[in-house]
Amino acid sequence: MALSTLYNVKLAGIASCVPKRLVSNLTDCPPALRQERQRLVRNIGIETRRICPEWQCFSDLAFEAAEKLISELGWDRNEIDALIVITQSPDYLIPSTAIILQDKLGLAKTTIAFDVNLGCSGYSFGIHLLGSMIAAGTIKKALLLIGDKSARLIDPLFSDAGTATALEYCSDASPIYFDLNSDGSGFRSIMLPVGGHRQPFKIHHAMPTIDENGMEKYASDLILDGISILNFSCQEVPPAINRLLDYSNLSSEQIDYFIFHQANKLINETIRKKLNLSVDKVPSTLKEFGNTSGASIPVTISAKLNQQLASTQSHKLLLSGFGVGLSWGTCILDISRGKFPALIES
Repeated sequence: MALSTLYNVKLAGIASCVPKRLVSNLTDCPPALRQERQRLVRNIGIETRRICPEWQCFSDLAFEAAEKLISELGWDRNEIDALIVITQSPDYLIPSTAIILQDKLGLAKTTIAFDVNLGCSGYSFGIHLLGSMIAAGTIKKALLLIGDKSARLIDPLFSDAGTATALEYCSDASPIYFDLNSDGSGFRSIMLPVGGHRQPFKIHHAMPTIDENGMEKYASDLILDGISILNFSCQEVPPAINRLLDYSNLSSEQIDYFIFHQANKLINETIRKKLNLSVDKVPSTLKEFGNTSGASIPVTISAKLNQQLASTQSHKLLLSGFGVGLSWGTCILDISRGKFPALIES
């Protein structure tokens, strides 16, 4: 069943890290593309993005975020029972990045550590997965690290980011409500067709073709079916959010902030208008950071809401991620007295 509730789980804090390198969609592109880019930026709403240098991995950003969050919380590393990494940009195909970060962060060998391959919807799914382990009663403190290295200079959509979210057992925590969904019939809408066992990378995949703008294209490039993604997001996400509001016996007026996956301006504005939400309740980081895949929800919280959420006042948030899979997940949770440091640059 898509709808579920978790008890005794508290979100204790969020930290996010982005690369220092800032690129502009309007000026950091070939002159022949600048007029087209101006039109594109108006539609997708992304002016600047963050891109890792070649040596930097997603895990480096997630490590910085985790280090900062552990320090802010004052957690004993030996008391962190689980570490889940959600990424589609692992350091290696084998072993899992979580195992590497368990050692790098100085966590105990008794720590449960594993990877999950999810993208845009991964944050809500990750909170449910890790929260379920905590709600079972044996895990008291845990970390969820999520993000990707997916940015390319010529691609105007994606940015790189790594984030850390701390969850802990709390007997008087407010319930967390979830609506989680999957539709594998649309898997071709967002995919990397080459590099897995279905279609292994071969030497001819390294040979580019040249498009009408003189840009190189590779068979191993990410496939994005824009129309399919737009239709899926706008048809599936609003009903799912309304379904979860009904399930939790809450109205949209009782939610302080709606934080959506930062897909693009057209998609996000369509969802906002379908739900009849005011702009001030739907923070956005698209203009400054673009689409940071599964990290976009925590990045938006770190960049736009960290001071509000760090106050003693309780806030009710609705978080909704959607995309690759196809999958979409929404959760509603209360935040109070957590640690939300300012966005880190590394």
